[in-house]
Amino acid sequence: MALSDLAIRKTKPAAKPVKLVDGGGLYLILRPDGGRWWRLDYRRPVTGKRNTLSLGTYPFVGLAEARDKRYAAKKLLAVGIDPGQQRKAEKAVAADRAASSFAAVADELLTQRAQKLAPGSAVRERRLLEKDLEPYIGSLPVSEVPAPLLLQALRKIVGRGAVETAHRARALASQVFRYAVATGRADRNPATDLIGALAQPKEGHFAALTEPAQVGPMLRALHGYEGTPVVMAALKLAPLVFVRPGELRRARWSDINLEAGEWRFTASKTGTPHIVPLATQAVEILKELQPLTRRSVYVFPGIRDCDRPMSDNTVNAALRRMGFDGDTMTGHGFRAMARTILDEVLGFRPDYIEHQLAHSVRDPLGRAYNRATHLPERRKMMQAWADYLDRLRDGREDKATGDSNGQQATVEAGRHAA
Repeated sequence: MALSDLAIRKTKPAAKPVKLVDGGGLYLILRPDGGRWWRLDYRRPVTGKRNTLSLGTYPFVGLAEARDKRYAAKKLLAVGIDPGQQRKAEKAVAADRAASSFAAVADELLTQRAQKLAPGSAVRERRLLEKDLEPYIGSLPVSEVPAPLLLQALRKIVGRGAVETAHRARALASQVFRYAVATGRADRNPATDLIGALAQPKEGHFAALTEPAQVGPMLRALHGYEGTPVVMAALKLAPLVFVRPGELRRARWSDINLEAGEWRFTASKTGTPHIVPLATQAVEILKELQPLTRRSVYVFPGIRDCDRPMSDNTVNAALRRMGFDGDTMTGHGFRAMARTILDEVLGFRPDYIEHQLAHSVRDPLGRAYNRATHLPERRKMMQAWADYLDRLRDGREDKATGDSNGQQATVEAGRHAA
């Protein structure tokens, strides 16, 4: 007599396993612990030996589905194929497919590269892979990733304004494909087809250091610069607040609240109110400078006239004297430096970063966000950024001996804030 769902549900577990037979070799084992397992008994082709195939558990596999699986197994047996061996072969193919996926090959390559790269750079590559490539092409066999799909993933990066990051992602994907070709898991590198397909950074963009290994020495140079107190303070503050150079040199004491740790002003490019949360390090720099310039309207007054802000070339000129030419680093470059590392290394949400850069950011309805949008999260981000710069300056990041606990904490802070 064939089984029914009602009969299955009514049967209660016993001290020993109960066998509920449906016919054609199909039955349900009801275990003492309440588990219900579908089984199919059959005889193997050629040898005729008895074998049992597991078909899943009830109710996840219902009666109708179990019968469908029995029918499929019988069809294989009719043409001389052992369904048990067929399943093993399919699992082997699936395992091989997973081992040859873009994500698996990339993981293998990055694990090898991590032994040679500075830890911070390894973290950066890993984040670029996990955030911008794997969600779109990670599950595909590395040999089957089409160039248009990779381009689609890269354009999503360009869409959030991170053009240089998109180019780095294409270069990283290219390395993965080259490794796949070298290890016999792909025949070609589709990333090479995309050379020239991505938008290029705007001509005349400001030079910036965006590699953490280069930022550390630059910060040490900034803090070791010997000049007037005003210029020294401006150099130290510039990377912490990453505002536009004109906004920094025209900063007014009346706009700064050291107790609240906030600097409020009107963004020069958008003409909208803007808030810069000041990290404790930024507040300390300003407090040291305040006794020297508080009689001026400006935080950074000019040398010859305290009623005017310092020259627009002051910061760049100081950078030149420290050996950073116009093709290496500029005062405006602190913005690109923060934008890149906050996104790629520390993992903060792009919209938090764009808000803090005083770029025009709109909500899903097209309305401009107000200046206080995400302010608590941005405050955490700015403090995490200042702490990270301290570790870079002190040489506690990108050590060959291993990643610091501090960087991991900052990365986690970025993820939680996101």
